[in-house]
Amino acid sequence: MREPAFWHRQSSWISLLLTPLGALYGLVTGRRLQREGFDAGIPVLCVGNYHVGGAGKTPAVLALTKVLRDLGETPVVLSRGYGGRLQGPIKVDPERHAAVDVGDEPLMLARTVPVVVARDRIGGVALARSQGASVIVMDDGFQNPAIAKDASLIVIDGARGLGNGRVFPAGPLRAPLPPQLARTDALIVVGDGSAAEPVTVAIAAMGRLVLSAHLRADDAPVALLRGRRVLAFAGIGDPARFFRMLPTYGIEVVLERAFADHHPFSESQIETLIAEAKRDALTLVTTEKDLARLRKAGGLPCWAKDIVPFAVTLEFDSAAKLQMFVSERLFRAREKKYR
Repeated sequence: MREPAFWHRQSSWISLLLTPLGALYGLVTGRRLQREGFDAGIPVLCVGNYHVGGAGKTPAVLALTKVLRDLGETPVVLSRGYGGRLQGPIKVDPERHAAVDVGDEPLMLARTVPVVVARDRIGGVALARSQGASVIVMDDGFQNPAIAKDASLIVIDGARGLGNGRVFPAGPLRAPLPPQLARTDALIVVGDGSAAEPVTVAIAAMGRLVLSAHLRADDAPVALLRGRRVLAFAGIGDPARFFRMLPTYGIEVVLERAFADHHPFSESQIETLIAEAKRDALTLVTTEKDLARLRKAGGLPCWAKDIVPFAVTLEFDSAAKLQMFVSERLFRAREKKYR
């Protein structure tokens, strides 16, 4: 879905009109958060958001799995597989599956780390453990109480924050903020800006960890695109952030095309973008997540071969703090489970 503009305005008659629905939705989700979850038997770390839409969660999952591997762990990512048709539990195979099968984010993650997709998260835990997981990393699911979590790391965009701070559909929040804050063990603020400051202050006041991080482009796409004129397109939670990022690496964005998050591109849509780019001698560039949705089983179709994926990595201002936090949470989880 494409985020409505009024979610990011403090005063809106549409938001006020939808507030009663948001209160009802918030009542249901707030109560749901109180439920006890299933004990997975191994540590479970959850990476989530307070709100609908993007904030850098997928790069945060990849960064966390790298930390875990550096600690000698064997992480397996557990995902609901949003946008995919398969119910699971199933292990994602990038050579056999496409985004229509398992979702774009699991497909993208599976090129780096083992990923299990399951609508039934308890069944997903069983499959992850059968794959030799020493720790499960939940990609989203913070508001889902099915699995007990040993730590929840919440990602928030420093410039966008929580928009108008209201609960869906009046605003972007997935549940009322207070119970979400209470279940937050670490907050990851991505990028600069002051919009996330109220949440940062609240989390710090509770004695929880606050980490600052920034998205950094990988060297390969920068070397390929620097100095070029491009047509940039994206169907992610915040396409504008992607468009703003490109010029900071010396890439001239001539045309921008924004689509809804998880947009299922058709061949004809891509052909239109290719024609636009050729008309003005531009290079087509998109995000890794968008390119994942163009992949078919076995790889990219020929009509998408010339699109450049702009890969990014999440870098923490203090990687040592994150590693220390993860180590402590793993120790605490195992002490509790084996007591």
